[in-house]
Amino acid sequence: RRILLRERYEMLNCQIAPNVAEALTKKTPIVALESTIITHGMPWPQNLDMAKSVESCVREAGATPATIAVIDGVLKIGLSATDLTHLAQTKNAAKLSRADLALCMAQKKTGATTVAATMIAANFAGISVFATGGIGGVHRGAENSFDISADLRELALTPVTVVAAGAKAILDIPKTLEVLETYGVPVICYRSDVFPAFWSARSSYPAPLRMDEAKEIALAHKMRAELSLSGGQLVANPIPLGDQIPQSEIDPMIAQALTEAAQQKITAKAVTPFLLSRVFDLTQGRSLTANIALVLNNARLAAQIAQNL
Repeated sequence: RRILLRERYEMLNCQIAPNVAEALTKKTPIVALESTIITHGMPWPQNLDMAKSVESCVREAGATPATIAVIDGVLKIGLSATDLTHLAQTKNAAKLSRADLALCMAQKKTGATTVAATMIAANFAGISVFATGGIGGVHRGAENSFDISADLRELALTPVTVVAAGAKAILDIPKTLEVLETYGVPVICYRSDVFPAFWSARSSYPAPLRMDEAKEIALAHKMRAELSLSGGQLVANPIPLGDQIPQSEIDPMIAQALTEAAQQKITAKAVTPFLLSRVFDLTQGRSLTANIALVLNNARLAAQIAQNL
């Protein structure tokens, strides 16, 4: 089976890093990591520092990190230090989701994977756990724009457990939760009775489900497979209280950023990077500090879940 998989990877121009391949062979814990946070979520050089810190955090927690991206048409499951630096400095990297992952590879371009594309690649390689910052979701005003992230449908299709600090706070959280419920995606709030709001540990929305131990979450993942249920799980892990920006403080800034985006007619994939950049400016960099803290927090929990799997 390993020989057949290796041939398939080579045919599809997919490379698995040696340390990730070894972990897959030995069945030791692995945590997948996305790459749009590197290319579209943070400025240079903080993006590279963050990527290295998250990978180190996963290792310290007892798992192998596998950052995923497409570089010059090659789907890489696990990036070398050279790859990370190259990607962090790439200014026009594509933002890849389910719709354009294959096209980027076919055209031999470079692109960073969103939650959806990372889930696809992780599942393709046999990785069951993925840590990110926040998932995409239903954008505010989606009743007019129909702007809904492909991340939500991917969670309903691909059997990967995704650890995030909820949905990005720039989104419409209640509508995002409704869509996830419609798709049958378990939304598990970790040690919390309320759904977290990315930069803020608490929103005003109750937790759809709650689990307090990584072992429980891993068991739920296994039970879904046993029951032949499609899709994965969303684990909503609140940012540590000492690192959060309270909703009462961040919400007016998000509202201002949304107004500016509408005035400048920014749409589609450009919306999220624009809003994150404006919130960074409006918070004088505090949103970036909080973002790094929550990603590290998610990486630790993801490693614990991977160990239990």
